[in-house]
Amino acid sequence: MSLSVNTNQPALIALQNLNKTNDDMQMTQTHINTGQSISTPKDNAAVWSIAQSQRADQSALGSVKMSLDRATSIADVALAAGQSVTDLLSQMREKVISAKDTSLSTSSRQSLNADFQGLLANLSKVVSTASFDGSNLLDGSQTANMTFLADADAAQAITLSLQNLSVGGPINTLTTTDDILTPANAAGVLTRLDATMSSVTQALGNLGTQAKQIDAHNTFVSKLSDVLETGVGNLVDADLAKESARLQALQVKQQLGAQALSIANNAPQIILSLFKGG
Repeated sequence: MSLSVNTNQPALIALQNLNKTNDDMQMTQTHINTGQSISTPKDNAAVWSIAQSQRADQSALGSVKMSLDRATSIADVALAAGQSVTDLLSQMREKVISAKDTSLSTSSRQSLNADFQGLLANLSKVVSTASFDGSNLLDGSQTANMTFLADADAAQAITLSLQNLSVGGPINTLTTTDDILTPANAAGVLTRLDATMSSVTQALGNLGTQAKQIDAHNTFVSKLSDVLETGVGNLVDADLAKESARLQALQVKQQLGAQALSIANNAPQIILSLFKGG
């Protein structure tokens, strides 16, 4: 290799190697700072694109879980109210059975009827107030079954069916004009009351089944979100133990590179010795 003061090839090579080491150090420090080996499309476009897609699905699952949580709350309120309704119906049945006693005095029968009317009014209040976030499954105010998000694409839904327990409705055949002032009236009310209790029990059973399905799907969505998060981490997260070891190695390499560049830069000094006098 010829000696020249115009071109110092060893210095250029040493500089290129030092620049490469500096670039590697910067990348390693970025991995350590972000905790990710792939944080931009420049790092690995294909993997970054996959990770972004999975992040979008994970974010959408957050909306799904919120919808299912709302469904759970609506169902829980409806079930609590439904249980109160069955308790009230049982108490009303007790009054109706007592009213069938032909030996009762008029005042006793009127007292039983007042209790019956009070329980009937209380039942209506329970049904009308069984609302969560403006949604009531029991009072007949909804026009269609309620559906909630079930997947990240909003392509599937999970349903809560309406169960109209209001007085005079399709399930609760009692009416606001019912009374038990006579044994005959009490007998007629008892027939419809028994049918109502059976229908209400069935309605609450259906609602409970759907609520259980929602809880199970909500649990699945939570697990799926965790799996997606883990999957994204497997794709893009940096191994910080390896990055730490790599950083230390690059620091040594950087120091050696700087020293090599210094030596290469001093090489032209040899030319001066060729022109020194004897």
